[in-house]
Amino acid sequence: MANPTIAVLVGSLRKGSHNQALAHALEKLVAGKATFEYVQIGDLPLYNQDFDKDYPAEGLRLKDQIRKADAVLFVTPEYNRSIPGVLKNAIDLGSRPYGHSAFAGKPAAVIGASIGAIGTALAQQHLRNVLAYLDMPVLGQPEAFIHFKEGLIDEHGAISNEGTRDFLRSFTDKFLAFIATHTAG
Repeated sequence: MANPTIAVLVGSLRKGSHNQALAHALEKLVAGKATFEYVQIGDLPLYNQDFDKDYPAEGLRLKDQIRKADAVLFVTPEYNRSIPGVLKNAIDLGSRPYGHSAFAGKPAAVIGASIGAIGTALAQQHLRNVLAYLDMPVLGQPEAFIHFKEGLIDEHGAISNEGTRDFLRSFTDKFLAFIATHTAG
């Protein structure tokens, strides 16, 4: 697939978010090979099953963006050893009502950055469990637990460390190949 559109869900709403910066740095690495479509999740109402009969406009917008994309990239911080509530809420809104999930069958990848030494390993594992239930094929390797340090991303939004840049280029290249194999035909 030439130049797939990738819906990007960043699980942090914070100004100066390490994960938002990481997402934009990844976008630079795939320039000319894929288009990133950032999905706004900060304005979503908390999921309520009462919505299933009359979905809120923000939830419909989210589902539309996911459906139009060829794949989904989840960029998550780790809060209390799991995924942030805002990201889980977006997943719940996009996957409901039962039988009408916007995520089903979409190839996905998971990555995250944290100042902690283990990066976002536990949050990513929890997220992978959720995505498996949503019937999303998820890139298994390489796993990318980014230990965010000052200077990792330069003033232009690019990865400054050559080894990390090479690793992340490999991650994005494998994700693009994964997308191609899961959207062919």
